Amino acid sequence: MWSVVSSGELPEGERFEWFADMISREVMPTALSSELPGTFSAEAALLDLGELQVSNVAYTPLRSRRTPALIRRGDPEQYQLGLVTKGAMTLVQNGNSCEAEVGDLVFWDTSRPSDARYVSEGDPGQLVILQLPRDVLPLRSNRLDGLLARRMPGGHGVGAVLVDFLRSLVRHGGDCTPDELQRIGSTAVDLAAACLAQNLDAEQQLPAEVRARAVLRRIHAFVEYNLGDPELTPVVIAAHHNLSVRTLHQLFKGEGKGETVQARIRRRRLERCRADLERPEFLTHPVQAIAARWGFSGPAVFSRSFREVYGVSPTEFRAGALSVKEGRAERTAR
Repeated sequence: MWSVVSSGELPEGERFEWFADMISREVMPTALSSELPGTFSAEAALLDLGELQVSNVAYTPLRSRRTPALIRRGDPEQYQLGLVTKGAMTLVQNGNSCEAEVGDLVFWDTSRPSDARYVSEGDPGQLVILQLPRDVLPLRSNRLDGLLARRMPGGHGVGAVLVDFLRSLVRHGGDCTPDELQRIGSTAVDLAAACLAQNLDAEQQLPAEVRARAVLRRIHAFVEYNLGDPELTPVVIAAHHNLSVRTLHQLFKGEGKGETVQARIRRRRLERCRADLERPEFLTHPVQAIAARWGFSGPAVFSRSFREVYGVSPTEFRAGALSVKEGRAERTAR
């Protein structure tokens, strides 16, 4: 689960010093400064993914400098990949500099001096940081140097999948078991490596299994986004990703879950429909409207598929789910 700490629990005059100490201890030794330390506020949440760690940090404007002396004092020997989720940041490292805004990814090396500024207007800025040990990325360090302090847009390709993954991890990572978090850590490494390789035009340097897993992540994200399209088929998916249908099926077979492309589409559509049928705010929506919303071609196909998986009709499931919720509400009110 997320380990959360907040400056709000401290007197205003102590908040900046507390935050500076916490970042130096949990992320890396760095010299922080703020133009308004007396009104500074921050919150940090940390999630352990085995070899990796994810930090979700919110802050009022500040500057962070990583000097040679601080590197000698302590170096986690990591690459760190940051996603700006609120505000903006600038970074200087290795002779490069960049400005990043919401939705952008930024890459830096804890073993090199750096100078970063984090700015925001109104609400605090926010940064999600994926902390990667240097030896987990299957890319040569001399190639990765070219990405240091370089803005990487997160709106398309593998970058968009990685951004969605990190945002989802912030929302739901705290609900996962330690074993699940270990597996999520492996996924994070694959996506980060694929994103960096894409920005280097060096995807062929990745091991074949890493490339295959990264392609599957893109495919799964595409399927999720297009579940409501009744024309979503293996042919459409393969064409969108410049694959043959045969290769698409081989990728799914290699995933080892025993699930075909069409079976995954059907399962995810049914799961989305099931979730909607449980929601009280959708009570006035006809069952066939919910089925159409998630791409089913007709009510008969949907009803038959739903009963095969869940053992009851969609109407019976909705009635049972709402009855259970009403019962819980009555017990709570007593």
